[in-house]
Amino acid sequence: MKPVDYKQHRSNRSVNSRVHFLIFHYTAGNFSSSINALTGPNVSAHYLIPDITDPSYLKANHTEQEVFNLVDETQRAWHAGVSQWGNRSNLNDTSIGIEIFNQASFTEGAFTFPPYHCEQIVAIEQLALNILMRYPDITPTKVLGHSDIAVGRKSDPGPMFPWHALYLKGIGAWFDEATRNNFLQRFNTCGLPARSELLRLFKTYGYDVTGASSDNGFQQLVRAFQLHFRPENYDGVMDTQTAANLAALVSKYFPG
Repeated sequence: MKPVDYKQHRSNRSVNSRVHFLIFHYTAGNFSSSINALTGPNVSAHYLIPDITDPSYLKANHTEQEVFNLVDETQRAWHAGVSQWGNRSNLNDTSIGIEIFNQASFTEGAFTFPPYHCEQIVAIEQLALNILMRYPDITPTKVLGHSDIAVGRKSDPGPMFPWHALYLKGIGAWFDEATRNNFLQRFNTCGLPARSELLRLFKTYGYDVTGASSDNGFQQLVRAFQLHFRPENYDGVMDTQTAANLAALVSKYFPG
């Protein structure tokens, strides 16, 4: 028998990629602890972006900004956990996960979110653009934070993550300000849409609304959205600004 022919008659149209999502996380730990965790038995990610000012990074003899590929993209990394976006769950199956050094903390009932280092942001841009070029199924609304896909359970990558700046580079989604301002004027004049309409908008955009039937669940949903699309105020309170941002996003990416 002749050897298997792996080169001729390749099917390249009736196939698709495993990868449909790009998910950003923060480590909440230093370089040393993050490496230990992400190469251990319980959690992993495809990439790790450290901070050049982290003492444990410097102690490991790293002096320049690097990006570490911890899991091959063809493999399923364990970074998303229980997750949902649109009609897909268990997003480990269909995503690439990027962990970024950031020592966000939760103490005495309050979060502290430090800024990301400017060299990290450059590394994020370069890596994300390369991934998006190679995986066309990752459309703008599928570039997400852990908090988007695990509503109420996660807060990363946090409100200091440069979502809008990344959008301007061609990474992820953002609303058009003129459309947002039109919705804002309408809601300031006529009042907020009914909660049922707001839930429809959240669901249309991709958020999991199954836990939002209670007031607390709805607040967690609003906060998850604000962490991404209204980071200057992520108190979980639905107001006209948040509603206008949401309506403008749906209008832009899911018209009609």
